[in-house]
Amino acid sequence: MARVSQEHLDARRRQILDGAALCFARNGFHATSMQDVLKEADLSAGAVYRYFKGKEELIGAIVAEVLGSVRAAFEEAARQSPPPPPDELVAYVLGHTLAARESLVVDGKPAFPRLVVQVWTETLRNDELAAILREGYGSVRAAWARIVEGYQEAGLMRTDVDPDHVARTMIASVLGFIAQQSLFGPAPVDVLQQGLRALMSMRYDDAAPPAPRGVNAPETRSN
Repeated sequence: MARVSQEHLDARRRQILDGAALCFARNGFHATSMQDVLKEADLSAGAVYRYFKGKEELIGAIVAEVLGSVRAAFEEAARQSPPPPPDELVAYVLGHTLAARESLVVDGKPAFPRLVVQVWTETLRNDELAAILREGYGSVRAAWARIVEGYQEAGLMRTDVDPDHVARTMIASVLGFIAQQSLFGPAPVDVLQQGLRALMSMRYDDAAPPAPRGVNAPETRSN
C-alpha cells in the first residue's frame, strides 16, 4: 500500500478545518452538525473522523491554530530591537491573519470575523473551549507585553506604564475591529492602522487640555 505523504495529510486537515469554519460562521456552532461539515468539506465520515472526533475538537483546533499563528508573529516582533511600531505591527499581523483565510466567504462576505464572534459565544457555555481561548490569549498578551518592554528599553514608551495594560489595550483594539467587521461589514486593515497612528501622534506639552465635565483631567505626561 502506498504511503500517504505528510503534505497530503496536511492538505486534508486544512480542507476539513476550512469546511468546518465555513459551517460554524454560517450557522453557528450548535446549529451545525457533523453531517454539515462532511458535506461542506466534500469528504466521507471516515476521512473526517480520522482527524477529529467531533465538533468540539474541530472548533478547538481552529481557535488554537489562529491564536498560535498570531502569537508566533508577535513573539518574532518581540525579538527585534526595537520592535516595529504598534500601528505597523497590528496591521501586519491582522492583515496576515485575514489574508490567510480570505477564501472563507459566507454570503459574499469574509467569514472569519463572523467565526470569531461565534467562538466568543460558544466559550460562554463550553468550558474546554474557554480554556483553550484563555491559554491562547494569555500567550498573545505575554508576547505583546514583551514588545512593550522592548519599546520601553528603547526609550520609545514611558516606563511607568504596566506592559500588560498596553497589551490588553492593543488586543482589545483588534478584537473590537473584528467585531465591527462582523456586525457592520468588511473594512480594510488600513482603517485600524491609520486610527492607531493618529492616536499615537497625540502630544501634550506643558499641560493636558481641559477634560469634559464629570471627567477627571488626566495627569500631565512627559516622555
